[in-house]
Amino acid sequence: MVEAKNKKIGKYRWRIVVLLFFAATINYIDRQVLGILAPELQETFNWSESDYGFIIMAFQMAYAIGLITTGTILDRIGTKKGFSIAIVLWSLAGMVHAAARTVFGFAASRFLLGIGASGNFPASIKTVAEWFPKKERALATGVFNSGTNVGAILTPLLVPLIALNWGWKWAFISTGALGFIWLAFWLYFYVRPEKNNKLTISEREYILQDSNEPEQKRIPWKKIIRHRQTLGICLARFVTDPIWWFFLYWLPKFLYSNYGIDLTNIGLPLITIYVISIGGSVFGGWLSSRLIEKGKEPVSARKFTILIMAVLVVPVFFVSGISNMWGAVILISMATFAHQGYAANIFTIVSDIYPKNAVGSVIGLSGFAGAVGGVIFSAAVGLILEITGSYYSVFAIASIAYLACWLILKIFVPDNKTITITD
Repeated sequence: MVEAKNKKIGKYRWRIVVLLFFAATINYIDRQVLGILAPELQETFNWSESDYGFIIMAFQMAYAIGLITTGTILDRIGTKKGFSIAIVLWSLAGMVHAAARTVFGFAASRFLLGIGASGNFPASIKTVAEWFPKKERALATGVFNSGTNVGAILTPLLVPLIALNWGWKWAFISTGALGFIWLAFWLYFYVRPEKNNKLTISEREYILQDSNEPEQKRIPWKKIIRHRQTLGICLARFVTDPIWWFFLYWLPKFLYSNYGIDLTNIGLPLITIYVISIGGSVFGGWLSSRLIEKGKEPVSARKFTILIMAVLVVPVFFVSGISNMWGAVILISMATFAHQGYAANIFTIVSDIYPKNAVGSVIGLSGFAGAVGGVIFSAAVGLILEITGSYYSVFAIASIAYLACWLILKIFVPDNKTITITD
């Protein structure tokens, strides 16, 4: 029935989603290359732990800036041009890593990468809004966003293979070049539905069926930040996003320093961790939905699910003291699984309590808060490792971060109160 309907309407819009999927995949590959190569680069260039922390901070700082500026830029210059500029910038930045020799050189490359990479999600969301009616947008978003998980899995497979055969420079150059291949397809296929002559009349009408509805005016930030729920959600992201950044960028170094895992055998442990983490998104969404079906208030169900996820993270405290590598991988996998389950609910809380025309702004503000937390935590991790030489304190912080997040939400976000904001 669905297949017959799609044939009648047309499927061209799903080609656009495929492009967004690959953009998300490439985005995650480019941002993770440095983490995979970190042990080798640290030996090659004699980086201290704080040097590496500074390099990671540069990306997160740029990403934070990009999150609060990209949306406005896209609105001004258009999706096709804006997305093209973003991927050219982050692809060039990825390739420029190959020419870096100093800490500042790598940090500058990471900063440019962060500015470009921050455009991926806002541009993809805007593209979906242009190419899909409201009733299909959630599905389209879920499809393209799954590319981030694919990128996280592919990177430990591709990067060691390239680096071991052709050297670390070519790992940056070849992965950065993927963006330009994507750009050729994007420029060819992307023409707004109103002007696209490859669409059937029926598919164009289907895509534009909501175009006559009045658009809600965007609410200014000053009217959003006065609500305590906004502060609570921003604080929650501030304490938890840095933990996910830590898993992305420091795990290869941890596995190398504690278990001697290098480029020749890093693939399987990292792939295991990220494959398991995918299940967290599904389980976290299912659990809160199930609780709502049983009569629990939506926000209460989300917070209870976040509490369950927070408890699953606690055992990561013991990781640095485990002598068996796979034991550590299991505990880290539990933590990343839990983070994804938490993330599925923290985003949904926003749509539960805020009016639709405020959701994007709250997500942007809280993402900015999370990136700022990542900057601070990266600096702290570098100093902790340089002073103590141990990951004990870092995993101790990670183990309680999600419990702190749950407590913050408990204090700042009431269960039965939605927010009304008028402009």
